[in-house]
Amino acid sequence: MGILDNLFGKKQENLAEEKIFEEESFDVRDIIAPPYIGVMQDHLKLGERFAKSFFIFSYPRYLNTGWFSPVIDLNTPMDISFFIHPISSELILKKLRKKLTEVSSEILERQEKGLIRDPQLETAYRDIESLRDNLMTAQEKMFRFGVYITIYETSEKALRDTELTLRSIFESRLIYIKPALFKQKEGFISCSPYGMDLINVHTPMDTAPLSTSFPFISFDLSSNEGILYGINRHNNSLVLFDRFSLENANMVVFAKSGSGKSYAVKLEILRYLMQGVDVIIIDPENEYEFLADAVGGSFLKISLTSPNHVNPFDLPIPGPDDNPEDILRSNIINLVGLLRIMLGGLSPEEDSILDEALTETYAVRDITAQSDPQTWQNNIPLMSDFEEVLESMTGTESLVRRLKKFTKGTFADFFNQHSNIAIDKNLVVFGIRDMEDSLRPIALYIIMRYVWNVVRTSLKKRILVIDEAWWLMQSEDGASFLFGLVKRGRKYWLGVTTITQDVADFMKSDYGKAIITNSSLQLLMKQSPASINIVQSAFNLTEQEKYLLLEAAVGEGLFFAGKKHVALSVVASRNEDQIVTTNPQEVLRIKQERKNINQQ
Repeated sequence: MGILDNLFGKKQENLAEEKIFEEESFDVRDIIAPPYIGVMQDHLKLGERFAKSFFIFSYPRYLNTGWFSPVIDLNTPMDISFFIHPISSELILKKLRKKLTEVSSEILERQEKGLIRDPQLETAYRDIESLRDNLMTAQEKMFRFGVYITIYETSEKALRDTELTLRSIFESRLIYIKPALFKQKEGFISCSPYGMDLINVHTPMDTAPLSTSFPFISFDLSSNEGILYGINRHNNSLVLFDRFSLENANMVVFAKSGSGKSYAVKLEILRYLMQGVDVIIIDPENEYEFLADAVGGSFLKISLTSPNHVNPFDLPIPGPDDNPEDILRSNIINLVGLLRIMLGGLSPEEDSILDEALTETYAVRDITAQSDPQTWQNNIPLMSDFEEVLESMTGTESLVRRLKKFTKGTFADFFNQHSNIAIDKNLVVFGIRDMEDSLRPIALYIIMRYVWNVVRTSLKKRILVIDEAWWLMQSEDGASFLFGLVKRGRKYWLGVTTITQDVADFMKSDYGKAIITNSSLQLLMKQSPASINIVQSAFNLTEQEKYLLLEAAVGEGLFFAGKKHVALSVVASRNEDQIVTTNPQEVLRIKQERKNINQQ
């Protein structure tokens, strides 16, 4: 109590500052003690600050978990103390027995007098009996529970405003507080870290409602490694996380247009690039071109007339632990899936013919399970080679006719060329905006196969971002290939980020649900009323989380990492914002400024 005596003036030391140092009597009390402490009936004056202490004196019949969280989350300096004093079960059982007798007698008396039943008495009877049963079987214990709160402000007006806020929060839950009148000093001491209960205002409470009072129920997503995803809206802590530390590094992003999903994903990409992680993006709207230019990456335009080509028949370079036969077999299966999309579906007979024709196409180029895999890259066939093999087979007229537009027709310049691109930068963006809508699913499939071959060739941390993934989900083969990528990417240090605004289309496929299940990270931003029920069902959201997504501002949402999830607000520095902004006006302004600088 010596420190407290000094704080409240019971033991004054009027030494000048110089004298304190000269006599070497300077200690920690001189540092923490305010220059002045004034004790009033309803508040304290601590130097230039005001403090006021309260206690809770009344609770409702039921308490919901987290009822104290809004107070904890108030952006106001405060000290809070919980005092929990155990009560002997034997003692409380005696009191309950006596109380039960009184209530029972009163109920019988009313019945004898012919009075109508009293619900309050009957409820009390049931509650006492239930509590006695739980105490007798040791399922519950009784405690005396005291809650004291001291708030701090810079003025009396601010103190009154905070008191009103505090009262409104509690009273909305039928919980009532009182200021510790004439006991402000005791309230201040009780809320200080001395473990001293000087107010001594308690409420009897059993284990179940007492457990709801635990104040820290919001999750923190902070680690020593990783990147900043944003600010935890529950407690203003930083959401720092490394997606590669989870069981898989996959992520799904669901949000309506204009909610800030592209901004959030670009920010994540930029921050992972600074950590040396390679990023590959499939960009349907050329949104990431500015980002690629800013960080010195590659932006590869993919269209029917572009100079950049990807050969669907490309093969990965087998590693020392890879079985060439397995690689060749897997590649042929994927090509059958691609051709099923290109040719508008296949009958079982056509499926078998294509499998045989693809095997023969590679064999003609001496690419077999028995040949040297190191020579494969010099002999990769083209779509026209596959067409020649098909023409030499019987019963393939329909297949050849449907394939011809990809070898000699309108689409030949893109689909019948050797690959002439390379993933040799930390950031590589495939821009498919200028690809015809009908060909986008095919282009997505081909690019993803090319990326998958590169990923399997060399092991390093990579992130593959697929924007507007619903394009790929339109066909079962595309959805199946994307799911295979998501499921197998972990073995090759690959994290797949799947982005879509059409949740309904994405979830129509069974593969869509499986992709969510196999993605340890999920970012949900503002949702439309039309799709919110689908999102709620897919992610098991509470009603509160559902309305949070409906009312979320731009850049806000829910961030899931494994079993934890928090309400997130995406934040960026000014320099980051200049690079990742998706505002067309801002992008044009920045481009013009850069153009002016280059001209100078």
